[in-house]
This record gives sequence, structure tokens and C-alpha cells, in this order.
Amino acid sequence: MTALPGWPATLAEGPVGLRPHRIRDARAWSDVRLANEEWLARWEPTSMRPWADRHRVSDYYELYRSLRRGVRLGQIMPFVVTYEDEFVGQLTLGNIVRGAFCSAYAGYWVDSRVAGRGVIPTALAMAVDFSFAHAALHRIEVNIRPENTSSRRVVEKLGFRQEGFHPRYLHIDGGWRDHVGYALTVEDVAPAGLLARWRSARVS
Repeated sequence: MTALPGWPATLAEGPVGLRPHRIRDARAWSDVRLANEEWLARWEPTSMRPWADRHRVSDYYELYRSLRRGVRLGQIMPFVVTYEDEFVGQLTLGNIVRGAFCSAYAGYWVDSRVAGRGVIPTALAMAVDFSFAHAALHRIEVNIRPENTSSRRVVEKLGFRQEGFHPRYLHIDGGWRDHVGYALTVEDVAPAGLLARWRSARVS
């Protein structure tokens, strides 16, 4: 999936990178997803298919086609997350709404083997800055299950506001799960951007 006009081929901050998906990511995607079932499955949308059956190399191709369709329609901005140039996760700005709202929802996951190294906070900060500066979005929302403390730490480290509690919000891991809502607007991170805030927080 080549970058769209105005999209950089890669965004990078130290060893952490964001880039478009590639068809040749199939093996890496499958390997990382299969290795992280215990780490990821409880936070994933409900599926009737076993984890191994929906994370084969061949399953990536349908995901890739779906992402391409969403990009063409302007509904999503999907990124591969890399660490030292290796595929370690995904970050998607989805449900993009234009007009008076100019908003999107962020979702992400990362390989447990690089968790705790600041990979996802850095990736999310880069994606938010890109969405505000180049994609003309005004607001990014993240909704997280209350018990997902590691994911909540990501947005709290970056200064997202906790704005609400959504009972039985999404069907996750076999049931309707409550979520906590966080958000940022472009005014919250102006003028320097979210990545600059994150750099400062890591130094202090």
C-alpha cells in the first residue's frame, strides 16, 4: 500500500517508525499475531474463528485489501508500527468523519516483546501530529476497556483527557465491554505538537 499524496513514506522517531502496510508484510504480521495471542486476544473484537485460524499468512491479504478500500474511501489511515525496522504492531486512525466534526478514533496493538519501550506512545504521538498537521483532523479519540491498564497508560502519558465512560460499548472477547473515553484536539497540543510533549515527558 503506497502512501497517499501528502503521506510520508515513513514517520520515524529514534527506533520507532510508522509506515503504510505492504503486501509483503503478510509473514511478519502472521508471526507476530500468532506469538501474541495471550497478550492480545482478550482486547480484540469477538470472533467465532479460533485465533490461529484467522491469523494465517493468507488472512493478511484480505486485511490488506480491506485497508486499501478504507484508505481510498477516506475512512481510515492505517499504519504499520516498526521498531528497529521490524514489524511490531499496527496503529489505525479509523471512523474518520469530516465536515463539522473532523475526528477519528485511534486503535493500536504492539508485540509484547517490545512493550515497555515507549513504542506505542511514540507511534501514537507521531500519528496524532500527522493527522492534525497534514490530514486536517481536529480531534482524536481513544476508547479503552477500564481494566486495560497498559493501554490506558499510553494515552495518559501523552496527556489525553478522560472524557467519559461508555457502558457496554463494544463486543470484545465474547461480551459487551465497558470502555473509558479519552480525547485530544489540535488546540491541546499546539503549537509544538504531541511528539514534542512526549519527548519532554520522557526526559523529565
